[in-house]
Amino acid sequence: MPRRLITFALALAMSTTLHAAPMTLADYLALSGPAPDATLHYGAAPSQYAELFLPAGKGPFPVAVLVHGGCWTKEFGGITQLRNMAGALTARGIAVWNVEYRRVDEAGGGYPGTYQDMNAALDLLARTAREHPLDLDRLVAVGHSAGGQLVQWLAARPRIPATSPLYQAHPVPVPVRQVVSLGGLADLRRETALLKTSCGRDVAELAGTPSAARPDVFSDTNAGDLMPNGSRTILVTGALDTISPPRVAHDFAARARAAGDAADVVILPGASHYDEVAATSGAWPRVLRAIETALGIADDR
Repeated sequence: MPRRLITFALALAMSTTLHAAPMTLADYLALSGPAPDATLHYGAAPSQYAELFLPAGKGPFPVAVLVHGGCWTKEFGGITQLRNMAGALTARGIAVWNVEYRRVDEAGGGYPGTYQDMNAALDLLARTAREHPLDLDRLVAVGHSAGGQLVQWLAARPRIPATSPLYQAHPVPVPVRQVVSLGGLADLRRETALLKTSCGRDVAELAGTPSAARPDVFSDTNAGDLMPNGSRTILVTGALDTISPPRVAHDFAARARAAGDAADVVILPGASHYDEVAATSGAWPRVLRAIETALGIADDR
């Protein structure tokens, strides 16, 4: 195992007792992890890049695409905090593609730019897999909070109308069939009030405004409407999550199942919105199991 991963694994083992109490926003913002093996840009804007983390060995390795949250703004951290999870996954033999993207308070962010960034980041992953031992047939997209909305949207791309600026010719280069949503805020249409109270976001920032060509702004943005799409989603939520309460996960799962998609809910006892994403939290073993289950490797450990 590379020295950076040995160092991180030791630090992780020593720090897991630090967050016995539910984690706070300040705890989340303090999260850190190892530096990536490579940083690759999929666009010219400062936030259009992804970080590649590779395990020791020859591979090919299963891949976790990580998409951070932060209420779709720059205010609440992002890709740096997810290095904590990236280091823990890499130590388990899982390669990580940690995605940064333009947010609503950045030039070009919001609709359609944020979604176009997701498309471009996965297109770049497909090209990167030609040069690194990545097994894209074993891939899970893992998103936290706002990132949960984005990874659930990634799985829904096959249902996007061809008239949408977000449409990609099928098949998309990297289809997302396995999703782990950590406190995700995915249903823009039905959770409009929650988006406002939890994040201060207006739907127009995330879905755009209606027009004659696009009268329904949720037709290409809302995973809650773009079903069935053939995906399996594991919705993981802390029992004490007040940003995206357990009810949100249960409601989305019920809607997905009714449409014909697979969905499971995992509630983390005593966990907050921030425990969901930290390898230093007591909830991490259950989060890890959800990720490995989605990759089909949980029974191998």
